[in-house]
Amino acid sequence: MTTVTLSIVAVFCVGYFFIAIERVTKINKAAIALLMLVATWSLFMLSPADYITSVEEGGIVSAVNEVIEKHLGATSATLFFLMGAMTIVELVDENGGFNFVCNIMQTHSKKRLLWHIAFMTFFLSAILDNLTISIVMIMILRKLVADKLDRIIYASIVIIAANSGGAFSPIGDVTTIMLWNKGVISTTGFIVELLIPSVISMVVPAYVLSRSLKGPLAVTTDQVQTVQAGSLTAHERRTIFFLGVGGLIFVPVFKSITGLPPFVGILLVLAVLWTVTEVFYAHLKEEEENGAMQKRVIHVLKQIDMSTILFFLGILMAVACLETIGVLSMLGNELNAAFNGNHYLITGIIGVLSSIVDNVPLVAGCMGMYPVEATGDMAVDGIFWQLLAYCAGVGGSMLIIGSAAGVIVMGMEKITFGWYMKHVSWIVFIGYLAGIAFYWLEKTLLQL
Repeated sequence: MTTVTLSIVAVFCVGYFFIAIERVTKINKAAIALLMLVATWSLFMLSPADYITSVEEGGIVSAVNEVIEKHLGATSATLFFLMGAMTIVELVDENGGFNFVCNIMQTHSKKRLLWHIAFMTFFLSAILDNLTISIVMIMILRKLVADKLDRIIYASIVIIAANSGGAFSPIGDVTTIMLWNKGVISTTGFIVELLIPSVISMVVPAYVLSRSLKGPLAVTTDQVQTVQAGSLTAHERRTIFFLGVGGLIFVPVFKSITGLPPFVGILLVLAVLWTVTEVFYAHLKEEEENGAMQKRVIHVLKQIDMSTILFFLGILMAVACLETIGVLSMLGNELNAAFNGNHYLITGIIGVLSSIVDNVPLVAGCMGMYPVEATGDMAVDGIFWQLLAYCAGVGGSMLIIGSAAGVIVMGMEKITFGWYMKHVSWIVFIGYLAGIAFYWLEKTLLQL
C-alpha cells in the first residue's frame, strides 16, 4: 500500500472508532462521519493519479469530480428514500394513525400480549421505520404493563422483532434499502426466501421469554392514551394510516412497474399523503389552525432527524473513497481466502460484528468489497447478499447497543447492558443461528 492509501485507511479506522464510542465521547456520530468524508477525499487528492488511470479531457480534477458525483448520486438515492419514509411515518404518527394499533393490543393474558407485540412489531417494522415503531410500541407498553420487570421483557421483544422484521423487507431497514437501491436484491426473491428465517429469528427468543411471564395482565380500556389528532375524525385518521402504510408497500410495486429508482416512488407516496392531509385540514376554523399546524407536513419536515441523514451521507461517501482506492476489494479477497469462500461463515461473522458496531458502514463496506456477478452466490438475490441483509439486521439484536432500536429502548426503559446480555443475548443468538440453518435448508433441500 502507498502512504496515501494507508493514511486514508487510518483516518477511516480512527473515525469508525469514535463513532463506536459515541456514548463515551458525547460527540454526535454525524459530525465524525462528515469529518471522515472530507478527510478521506482530501487525502485522496494528494495522489489521485494512483487510483484513476483513465483521464479524459478536463484533466485529473475533472475525473475525480466525476467519480465523486457518481458515488454521491448512488448515496443520494438512499438518503432521499430515507427522508421520504421518515416523513411519512412521522406524519402518520402525528395524526393519530397508530391509534387503532393501541386498541387491538389490549388483552388480559401476559403471554398473548407478548405475541401481539412480537408480530405487530415484526410486520410493521418491515414497512415502516423500525426506530419509530420501537418508540410507538414502548409508549403503548407503558400504558398496558405496570410491572417493571414484565415491561423490560416486552421491551426486549420489541427490539428483537423490530430488527428481525426489518431484515426480510427491502424497505425494512437502512441496510436493506442500501442493498435494494444498489440492485443486488429484488423485492420478490428477497421476501420469499428471507421471510421464514426472519420469523424464526424472532419466534425462538419470543417463545423462551414468554415462559418467564406468569399470571394474568390487568388491563382497562382507559389505560391506553391514544394520540390526539386535533379535529380529524376516526375515518380521516384511518385514511392517513392506510395511505401511509399502503403507500410504503406500494413503493416496490411502483419500482417494478416503472423501473424508476425507489426514491421516486417514496416521493410519490409523500406527495399524495401531503395533499390528502392538506385537504383534511382545509376545513378548520381559524382558532383551530395553530394546533393543526403541528401535525401538517410542513411542520413534520422540520422534525426529521437530519443528523441521521448527515451521518449516512458521511459514512457512505467515506466508504466510497475506500472502494475507489481498491482497499475494499482487496479485503474481500483476503476474507474469501481466509474462509475458503464460505459465505455462510463470512456473513455470520459480519452479523455478530453488527451487534458491536454500526451495521450501516459494515454493509456499505461489503457492498464495496464484493462485486455483483452474473451467476452464483454473488449474483442478484444470491446467497451472499441475502444472508448479508439477514445477518446484519438480526445480528444487531444480540447486544442492546447493537441497533438503533436497542439503544432507544435501552434509554426509554432504563434496561442495563448486563441484564440484556444475561437474559436475552444468548436467546437471540440461538434464534439467529436457527434462521441461518433454515435458510441453508431452503437452498440445499428446497432449491429456492
